[in-house]
Amino acid sequence: MQRFKNILLVMDGIGRSDAALIRALSLAKRNPARLTLFGVADALPPDMQRLVTVMPLDALQELVIGEQMKDLEKLLDPIRREGVQVEAKVSCGTPFLEIIRQVLREQHDLVMMTESSTEGIRGMFTRSTEMRLMRKCPCPVWVVKSSQSGAFGRILAAVDPTASDAERNALNVGILDLATSLARLERSELHLLHVWNRFTRKPLRDGPTRLSDRELDEIVAEDRRIHQELLGSLLDRYPLDDQKYHVYLREGDTAQVIRELAEIEGIDLIVMGTVCRTGIRGFFIGNTAERVLLQVDCSVLTVKPDGFVSPVELVG
Repeated sequence: MQRFKNILLVMDGIGRSDAALIRALSLAKRNPARLTLFGVADALPPDMQRLVTVMPLDALQELVIGEQMKDLEKLLDPIRREGVQVEAKVSCGTPFLEIIRQVLREQHDLVMMTESSTEGIRGMFTRSTEMRLMRKCPCPVWVVKSSQSGAFGRILAAVDPTASDAERNALNVGILDLATSLARLERSELHLLHVWNRFTRKPLRDGPTRLSDRELDEIVAEDRRIHQELLGSLLDRYPLDDQKYHVYLREGDTAQVIRELAEIEGIDLIVMGTVCRTGIRGFFIGNTAERVLLQVDCSVLTVKPDGFVSPVELVG
């Protein structure tokens, strides 16, 4: 897979980022790609100046940044010996804003990070960073489970084909482009899922239409046939003769179905989209990707629609 050429790896402390580092290094070597190790130092509160009088607050902040940079620089030589072009950078401020600004400045095409712990205040804060990146980062965001450092044996692509939304269909293509190329790169088993939400029967049966159960069954069957056709048309674009794969058309709540299928099939990586509301810059409808990230025990790679513009702007 040659898509990613400029990877940004978010480092949340030495040791805590090992899973994403192993994955990013492997991807950078195979592509080959440029790799940037990126840290975000906590901004010191202005009130600290009253407590520290031996140096200006700006100088103290630079010391904090410098210490974090030293930690990252320890990793550079071993990575370079692997044949990867790598550098380290540390910024200061709100993590998700600094990460996105770095993406905008250097035109990174992938952000990778190790999933945070769900315990304690730090875990809650880092999870907030992951969610905001899913919503607002202009490039794909890959959250790697801390327990996953080996190859991905099973990859799940969650798509949502439609007959009327060109933006969503383009996003489906992006999802499948990534999932199929990653599956070949990793020699993984590929699982392809489309979840459709059936309409509620009660209003049609008990309302003014007064449809019979037989008529409702026929409508449901036709609805399912349409979704099956849409999924088939999407998959026809991808020759999978050399790939072990499974296709699922399921009814229900998308996040719940993804979680259940991932658990049953032992999925290692989910590739899915985050869909924006047309006309509102950087605003996303639904929280399916976020719910999936919170519920599953595997890595998640989220893809933005073509032409997505982040609401975060460069400063200075």
